[in-house]
Amino acid sequence: MIRRCTAEDFDRILAIINDAAEAYRGVIPDDRWKDPYMPAEELADEIAAGVEFDGYEVGGTGLAGVMGVQPVEDVTLIRHAYVATAHRRSGIGSALLRGLLERQDRPVLIGTWAAAEWAVGFYRRHGFETVPEPGKSELLRRYWTVPERQIETSVVLADARWRARAASGPART
Repeated sequence: MIRRCTAEDFDRILAIINDAAEAYRGVIPDDRWKDPYMPAEELADEIAAGVEFDGYEVGGTGLAGVMGVQPVEDVTLIRHAYVATAHRRSGIGSALLRGLLERQDRPVLIGTWAAAEWAVGFYRRHGFETVPEPGKSELLRRYWTVPERQIETSVVLADARWRARAASGPART
């Protein structure tokens, strides 16, 4: 079952993110890894900045996956999409993504680590396409608040709405 997360879910959201992010250890650049991957203060800051989470509950065991959305200017960002290690590859991520996408009325962008090939592949299977340079870096600077090193080591994936808008409008990234 998918539901909107509440303040009472904070600790479980944090636990899922840090559990699932272990997949990044040794994959993303060492200078981008931190332990814990997301401290509680950072998650609180993300929520305060407008990230709203949906969670996927597995029969009586509680949340097993989370995915956030954040409206920024004229797009919606998919943020912090994680499935607990014990529940990976069970369709939870796909269900969360489909549910969030159904509710969006504007273009959707996703940023992730370039080295996280499984994540990039996941979004591509769901119709997203990688934005090439220099557009990728411009988007990361415009819509996200991340350091330059993260911009260098990340990718942005765009949905069909964003690609159509970018193709039809004036030179827009």
